Parts: sequence; structure tokens; C-alpha cells
Amino acid sequence: MTFRPRSEFLHVMTTRGFIADCTDLEGLDDRLRAGPVTGYIGFDLTAPSLHIGNLVQITLLRWLQKTGNRPITLMGGGTTKVGDPSGKDEMRRILPVAQIEANADTIHQVFAKYVDYGEGPTDAMRVNNADWLDELRYIDFLRDIGRHFTINRMLAFESVKSRLDREQALSFIEFNYMLLQSYDFLELHRRYGCALQMGGSDQWGNIVSGADLIRRVDGAEAFGLTTPLVTRADGKKMGKSAEGAVWLNEDAMSAYDFWQWWRNVPDADVGRFLRMFTELPVAECDRLGALGGQEINEAKVILANEVTARCRGAEAATAAEATAREVFEKGGIGEDLPTLTLAPADVPEGGITLVQLFVRSGLASSGKEARRLIAEGGARLDDVALTDAGALLDAAALAGPRKLSAGRKRHALVKLEA
Repeated sequence: MTFRPRSEFLHVMTTRGFIADCTDLEGLDDRLRAGPVTGYIGFDLTAPSLHIGNLVQITLLRWLQKTGNRPITLMGGGTTKVGDPSGKDEMRRILPVAQIEANADTIHQVFAKYVDYGEGPTDAMRVNNADWLDELRYIDFLRDIGRHFTINRMLAFESVKSRLDREQALSFIEFNYMLLQSYDFLELHRRYGCALQMGGSDQWGNIVSGADLIRRVDGAEAFGLTTPLVTRADGKKMGKSAEGAVWLNEDAMSAYDFWQWWRNVPDADVGRFLRMFTELPVAECDRLGALGGQEINEAKVILANEVTARCRGAEAATAAEATAREVFEKGGIGEDLPTLTLAPADVPEGGITLVQLFVRSGLASSGKEARRLIAEGGARLDDVALTDAGALLDAAALAGPRKLSAGRKRHALVKLEA
């Protein structure tokens, strides 16, 4: 029999495709209907910005609040010092504490665009697990918490088993991660009445262990909910592009490039991404996703505008669309394109090579890639195909903005300071 949720939150999660597994769907549904539920998701602080692979989880917290519940954004100031082995092929680099703290501040800027923080019963809370993990007495922790975990069960969880099956190193400090994340859930339950932990499906073992720990230690009911790991229809990992991660923070990736990623998703992803990453009615998402021909491209523009407006602001979305139409439909320069600004000292008397410009603008990751792009006919200067990888542009040639293009969809401007 198909489960039909009666709570608003689980109804949204079900109809929009967010649910992979739940420890007890019916029990959670009843708990949500009984009154506001406090739920959390933890975020590692391994970089100054999250990427769009994290956007599913951030959206979950937003919907939790919009349906009358209280979200907690848990900053992993303590667990980041250990490193989560889930879904990783190798041991993580241990970051300096100062870098972890700085990452927490920059990452928080994005959360504030999706949830409202405050002191009310459904206002979001920002919590850092360093508040309790940094103060742990190790022997006491092993005695009080570690005794509820068996090595047999930990080895059976996919996050550990997959690493061992591939004969890849799993450090003792990483092996402790499951205990620490479970302890996070226990602490949040005790401090704030948190009864729900959410995360990606690769976190299932950690989440189940946390709910079980609360039951064993406090004799209380807690729930876990996971989302599917989202991949694109073309098989690419969500959050990745040919150039690397698609970052949420403006200083890590321009609004135009962010907008372009969504505008260029495969046709088959449009309806699904509209359901998951926008708040358009589900019926409208399905209608737009079923369009074909030129109409599906307009649906992609709607997707790009909706997501960019939420993450970067309405003005950024409008500017990105205007630039895209200027560049692609009118063949113009597009002043809002990612821009490489050169100082006069950057341009030698004989000129700067096109290869250097492609690398410095971010359109190529290396000189080798830039030369290959030119050799294969994929590089253009002001919409004219380039054939000579050794060609130079001097200061006179850079007197006005010049447009570089890599393929049909990636562009950048080059300007010389006056």
C-alpha cells in the first residue's frame, strides 16, 4: 500500500521527490501533525562555500520551516576536524582550526537566504558542534557513548564497507565519525528537543545510528530522513561542471556562471529540478518539464531564474538572463560576463598570448587545454574562430573589451585597465 502522508512537510517531500529512506514514515508523519518538529542537517566546513550538490539539503531545511517546523543548521566545526568518510575514496585533508571557523562564517551567508533565523518557535537556529565536541572527555565518551556501538554493525554500513571493499585507507579518526555524528543528534535532542535528522542517502548509516543512540540512552523517539543522491540525466554528478564544482557563494562563482549551469541542464532534468529546487506548483513543474523543442529552453530559463533569484538575488538573476540573451541571441559582448581585468604590467610590449588569456579567464584549466581547444576549433575571439595558439594581443588590441569563447556556452570578457 502506497504511503499517503497527512502532514504538510512529508506531503511536500513526497510530491517533489525528496524522500529516499525514513526510519519510520508513519511515525514521523504523526509526530509532524502533533505540532512543530525541530529537525537538523549537519554541514562539513571543508571549503569557504557549499556547492549545488548541497542545495537539496538546504532546500529541505527551507521546506521544514515553511511548513511550520523549526530547522537547525548545524555547522560541523568539530566533525570537520575529523572528516566524514561517507562517499569518499580517500582520507580527507585535515584543515587548520582557523580555516574551519572562517568557512563556517562564509557558508552561513547562504543559509540566511533560505531560512529565517530568530528566537521564535519556528525560527531557524545556527549551532556549531564544536560547542560540545571540543569539550569531550575521551574516556567518558567511550564509556557512555561508545559502548552503544558494535564494530560489526559499523562495518556493515555502506560508508565504511565501500572503503574497505576497495581496499582504500580508512583512518581510525574517520572511523570515529559515526559516533560523533550520532552524538550530535543526542546533544541537539537534549539541548533543543530536536527529533529529526535529515541528510543525503550516503548519510543513512550515521543518521540511523543517531536515532538509535537517542532511543538507547534517553529512551526517546527520534527520526531520520534521507534524500536521493541527485545526478543529472547525462550521468554527471550534481554540483559539478566541466570546470569543477558549482559554488553557491558569489565570491566563489559569478552569478552569470551559476545561472548558466542551470540554463544548460539536460532536457530530461528540467521537470525534476523545477520540483526540487523551486517553489513553483508541482503541476507547473511537470508541464514545463514536458515541453519540447525551443519551449524547453524557455523552461530552462525559468529554472535558472528561480534558483539564481533565491541563491543570489532577483537582480542577479535578471542581469544574468539579460547578459545571456545579449551574448547568445544578439551576438553582443554582454557586460555582465565573467571578466578578466588586466593591469598594463600584465601585457608585455610584444603582447600576451591567447593561451594565457584563456587560462587566466578560467575558460581553460591549463595551457595544454587551451592549445587543444584552439586546435580543435572550439576557441573564439569576438565570435571569430581561432587557429593560432601562439597569437598575441598587445595593449592596442585590448583597448576595448574583447570576448573570449570556449565552445558555444562559455564566455568571458578581457579588459585592460586604463
